Amino acid sequence: MLDIQALRNDLDDVVAQLKKRGFDFDAAKFSTLEQARKTVQTRTQDLQAKRNNASKQIGMAKAKGEDVSGIMAEVAGLGDQLKADETRLNELQSELQNLLLNVPNLPHASVPDGKSEADNLEVRRIGTPRVFDFEIKDHADVGAPLGLDFDTGAKLSGARFTLMRGQIAKLHRALAQFMLDTQTEQHGYTECYTPYLVNAETLIGTGQLPKFEEDLFSLNHNDSKLYLIPTSEVTLTNTVRGEIVPLESLPIKLTAHTPCFRSEAGSYGRDTKGMIRQHQFDKVEMVQIVHPDKSYEALEQMVGHAENILKALELPYRVVSLCTGDMGFGA
Repeated sequence: MLDIQALRNDLDDVVAQLKKRGFDFDAAKFSTLEQARKTVQTRTQDLQAKRNNASKQIGMAKAKGEDVSGIMAEVAGLGDQLKADETRLNELQSELQNLLLNVPNLPHASVPDGKSEADNLEVRRIGTPRVFDFEIKDHADVGAPLGLDFDTGAKLSGARFTLMRGQIAKLHRALAQFMLDTQTEQHGYTECYTPYLVNAETLIGTGQLPKFEEDLFSLNHNDSKLYLIPTSEVTLTNTVRGEIVPLESLPIKLTAHTPCFRSEAGSYGRDTKGMIRQHQFDKVEMVQIVHPDKSYEALEQMVGHAENILKALELPYRVVSLCTGDMGFGA
């Protein structure tokens, strides 16, 4: 979530930066809510001061044996006003928080401007894709005789689910193990086994809620609502939520292999064949908790760690810098 002080200090600059991302921030709504918050907060503080002063007067009057009924009535009236204003202040602060939770992060100055993936900047290209002298098959067609079973996946669970059998299931497991071993033994990450079900606070912590609730699978149990994780980035990042992390313990480098669950809302009719846009897939995630001044250094290090996997598998790849218009919400 954006630091509200950034909006208070230079609202126009924040609006301009968000505009680069194609996001129209409702500055008028923010200003209205913020002004109302300041007014109610100031009034609340004044009422608290008046009530405290009146309470002191009651004590002094009682010590002198004076009648305090009038002052006590005043204190009661101030208490009623204060309760109403505190309720309104909480409502305004909640509205401001909900507004900001639906706003993406500000782009760094190094992010190239652009409107779509066509404006992304290729940083480097490693390796050359093989050229075949025959017609290339789709991955779904190649995988079917090797144990990639889309029909049974659909029978068991519906569209966008896959069953793996035999050698391809072993390959799937081996790849995850290889990636975990590489990240832990060569790159210094600590392996974690995390819950697959999390509460709403955890998803708010990494920006999936409230904006992307329709993309999540959820279930209700004993009057509580839990969500299936869309990525273990959610659980790994939230391990330090609400904590003060000692500087000397940084960086904290975490990795996990988990299934990921996504409803793919809004993708009806797109990428219906094969393993693209699956409701369930596995991923080995990397997360680093670092000092803010070290964040871009850590980012480049993590890109290198991901590249090492591709190099070891001898897969050609490109590193691309996403433009402002193609960045993910939490980027």
